[in-house]
Amino acid sequence: MTALWWALAVLAVLVTLPYWLPTAVVALRVKVFAWVNGEEGIPVPGPLVDTAAFRRVYGHPAADGRSRGAALSDLFWYWLAPGPEVHQEHLEPGPRYDEVARCTRLILTGLDRKGWEDLVGRRAGALFDDWSRPGARAGTRAVRLRDLMMPLWAEVYYELVFAEACPPEVRDLIVANADDVVSALKCTRLRHLDRRDDLTRYLERRVAAGSVPCVLPASLTTREQAYYLQGTFFNTAVVQMSEAMAHLLLAIATHPDVQRRLRSEADDDAYLGRVIEEALRVYPLFGVAHRITSAEIAVEGAAAIPVGSVLLFNYSEYQHAGLADGEVFDPDRWLRITAREINHIPFGISANRACPARGIAPGTMRVAARELLDRFDLASTAAHTRSLPNRGPCLLTPRQSAPADAPAPRLRLVLMRIRDRWEGLGRSVVQLLLGSYMVWDARRQRLCQRYFAAQPLGGDS
Repeated sequence: MTALWWALAVLAVLVTLPYWLPTAVVALRVKVFAWVNGEEGIPVPGPLVDTAAFRRVYGHPAADGRSRGAALSDLFWYWLAPGPEVHQEHLEPGPRYDEVARCTRLILTGLDRKGWEDLVGRRAGALFDDWSRPGARAGTRAVRLRDLMMPLWAEVYYELVFAEACPPEVRDLIVANADDVVSALKCTRLRHLDRRDDLTRYLERRVAAGSVPCVLPASLTTREQAYYLQGTFFNTAVVQMSEAMAHLLLAIATHPDVQRRLRSEADDDAYLGRVIEEALRVYPLFGVAHRITSAEIAVEGAAAIPVGSVLLFNYSEYQHAGLADGEVFDPDRWLRITAREINHIPFGISANRACPARGIAPGTMRVAARELLDRFDLASTAAHTRSLPNRGPCLLTPRQSAPADAPAPRLRLVLMRIRDRWEGLGRSVVQLLLGSYMVWDARRQRLCQRYFAAQPLGGDS
């Protein structure tokens, strides 16, 4: 009888592993990261800066430091290399940042709203037509939404930068690099520098040959201009737009009522607009943004934040705060309360380098979502978290191969849920091991600290 009880206990532990072990591993990973990287940050919101003061502190002129003086920067330079010293997000205030930011705005505004919609609609239509074409891949099939979206945004941003269609082999090069960057950021895979270097060499050849029609920062060397294009457009833009679309589409796939309503209101973009805003609110693209204070910041009712402090702005915590159901996906909340009553900064704050694509991203997301929904029914039972380490598992059924409102394959959805939970178990262990190694390796190499040590004191990076 004792042996039977032991067997049942072991079985219970094994069966329930996916429900409790990933959470425990994540908690352990956070402690390991804090131990390896050091306790240097001030959480915002947190004990010193509450939710009500979030925007004021975020937009404060002294919250302008990007990399210099923060050991945490070594980790981000490690993940976002090459050329983090010319990556717009990490440039310190000064002439170099002003020039780089101006070039980014010029490139992004090279197309007007209709031009952007035409570009995304054309590239998405061609890509999704290929996926929905009857034949060997007909019928319901499983995809990872982030993987599905990356070729689209690789082609879109290549055409924006080079004013020509993206060759398939170059698209694959961009996708391999972007996938490597985001996988390393999520600690699901180590950084593969060969993929990074292949794309850098390609871009450097194009820049040296004078075959980049857009304006590039004149103060940068040829290699730094290649780094600039790679970091701004083929790392950040491709990764962030792919992640944003994966969150949007997974939210639609896991809420059949939202999907049905989107189809019934296909001629009205207002509801889709609310769905996009809610997806960006519940699943913000940024986890924590770090800024280094260049002067003291006064905080009402608390001690002032001293110069040189590292402010850790937690987007998820801020955007979920102030609502009784802040973590619930509810597009119609935007009808019940005004935007001013919601903590919503999906593209940052204008006073502190808001995302330069903030006026472009929602509209292009709308076009891409419509193109996919016109061709496929979406269904998923996978877990949906902000970090999206599972890349958004989803079933796509071509609409011409199934009657309208046909139920999704129930067995496949049950199996998807089980598989996703067990994948999460193994992935959490991998994230613990690889993440700990990369944090240690970044601190060992000290990429950021070594760079600034070689710069004149007070000089612009």
